[in-house]
This record gives sequence, structure tokens and C-alpha cells, in this order.
Amino acid sequence: MEIIEGNGARIPAVGLGTMTLNGEKGIEAIKTALDVGYRHLDTAAVYDTEKENAAALAASGVKREDVFITTKIRQDDAEPAAFAARLEQSLENLKVKHVDLLLIHWPSKVVPIKDTIGALCKAKKEGKTKHIGLSNFTTALLDEAWNAASEPLACHQIEVHPFINQDKVIAASKKRGMAIVAYCPIARGKIPGAEVLDRIGKQHRKTAAQVSLRYLFQLGLVSIPRSTSRGHLKENIEIFDFKLSDAEMAELKKLNATNMRVVNPPHAPVWDTL
Repeated sequence: MEIIEGNGARIPAVGLGTMTLNGEKGIEAIKTALDVGYRHLDTAAVYDTEKENAAALAASGVKREDVFITTKIRQDDAEPAAFAARLEQSLENLKVKHVDLLLIHWPSKVVPIKDTIGALCKAKKEGKTKHIGLSNFTTALLDEAWNAASEPLACHQIEVHPFINQDKVIAASKKRGMAIVAYCPIARGKIPGAEVLDRIGKQHRKTAAQVSLRYLFQLGLVSIPRSTSRGHLKENIEIFDFKLSDAEMAELKKLNATNMRVVNPPHAPVWDTL
């Protein structure tokens, strides 16, 4: 597995997004992912899949220290005391003493960023997470977060796939040495069937989804696709044995003009404009 680095964090380039992987089916999917070679699991308090991740890891026989575990604290728990309490619950759910990466899931519209950043940095100083970062921040909010941080922010997790232009926030994040983790990297199923990706995939004997994941990897991004079938799980990590040409990368880049955002909840910030 290839590694993407960000301010001291070494993040496996393809991980498993575990949103909706609840219950026994979720445990089986996560265990299957570990069986076929995944070493990066992404969960969040609000997903309610932390216990499933713990159960799957225990059943897999894979050592805890060999798996990069990310969890996230939602905006409803942005106040420092609530943040700390939710983190303790997450660690209990995951059956670990620390996570590898802890993120602020969404910026709060009520609690000042500096307060939540303070709680995030405190968690790192206390050894409850190896690395810390952000998710769904704008360029302005990134500046505010960094100004408040006493510890380096290793990662920014955002929606990225060929059908959205995130150049501005990616550049601002990378300028500060942050790794970018792309969620919804196949646009929640909208990638398979896309003519350009299908055509490029056929040239490499790969699927459209694999082309999308390879595109993101060649941009220097981590991806966390979600899947439940062994076949798709295997395909999603089998992207390191081919390379897209400069012309193919440019053709995929043109799809950014669609600027289709598939995740835009009411609590989202006012996104950057190009």
C-alpha cells in the first residue's frame, strides 16, 4: 500500500470509508476489507460504526498497530467539554487507547473554532490521538484553525472526485503541508458509467471507479471509498499497477467543470467559490 504524508502523519493511500456499515453486515464488510489488505479505516462518532470497526479488527487477526484508524467529532460536540466526552466514548467504542487521526468533522456555526481547536490539540497532547486534522473546512476557516492550533494539523478530509473542483481548498491545505483525504471519491456511484472514465478504464483494463481512485492518487490524495462486496473492495486497492497518462489526467481534470457536490448538508459552511 502506498503512503501519503501530511505533517508527520503517514496515511495509507486507500482506506475504507465505513459510513453506513452498521451491524453484522458492516462488521463483515470491514473484516473483509482487512482480509484483502486494507490498513486504513475511517469512521466517525455520527456514523455509529465505531463498534463495528472494533469488532471487525478483533475478528480479523490484524494487529492494532498495523491499522491506521481515523474518527471524527461532529459539530454538535464542538464545545470543549462535550468534545472530550465524545472522544472518550469513541475510544471506548473502538476499544483502543488512541486513534491515529482525530478530525473535527464539520466546523461549528455556534462554537468558536479556537475553542474546538483547543480541545483537538489537547487530545493530541494527552496521547489520545497521534495526529489531528480537519474535515469540511473552507480556506478562510483553515486560516482560522491554523491560527488557533498549538499542534500541527496533519490532514484535511473533503469531498473530492473528478466531478468537483476543489482546487482552491486543496492548494490552501497542501500549502500548509496537510494531506488531503478524499471522501466520496467515486461520487456515490456516479463515477461508474461515466463515459470518459469507462473509456479510459477499458484502455487500462480497469473499472471507472479504479480510474477515479487512480486519478486522485496521482494528484497526491488519499481516498476512502466505501464498499461491502469482496470484489469491489479488492478492486478499490488494486490501483497501483497502472498509471494514467498526462493526457488522460488532463481529460479527467476537465470533468471538474461539472462542479457537482454530493454532500452539502444544512450545517455545511458557505463553500469557497472559484
